[in-house]
Amino acid sequence: QVQLVESGGGSVKAGGSLRLSCRASGFTFDLSHMGWYRQAPGNECELVSGISFDGNTYYADSVKGRFTSSQDNANNAVYLQMNRLKPEDTAVYYCAAAEKAPRQRVRRAEKESNCKSRYYAMDYWGKGTLVTISS
Repeated sequence: QVQLVESGGGSVKAGGSLRLSCRASGFTFDLSHMGWYRQAPGNECELVSGISFDGNTYYADSVKGRFTSSQDNANNAVYLQMNRLKPEDTAVYYCAAAEKAPRQRVRRAEKESNCKSRYYAMDYWGKGTLVTISS
């Protein structure tokens, strides 16, 4: 049974830091392409960061220089270190996995807003963890 379980969300003030974790099971994690997505209330889901088994990473412009993705294959986990957080980072953050190709992370249905529908090419999704940043 495939599982992706996020943790580490919470409430912090602007300028603070949080580290999200995503633990995976039930699929070949060390050959996968992982992604972190977020959806703020009333907004479309967006891809925040991606990391592949070969170490290649991707960051949205809005988080470059503040967020860092890392991967721990020994523990089937990926992490998202979030620094210098801003109120606009407030969202539910989801971890997702693609088994075949990194381009699966960016394929999206423009008319859809929620994460699983919008980024339909991702194979597996976690349930999300809430991040709230106060000003």
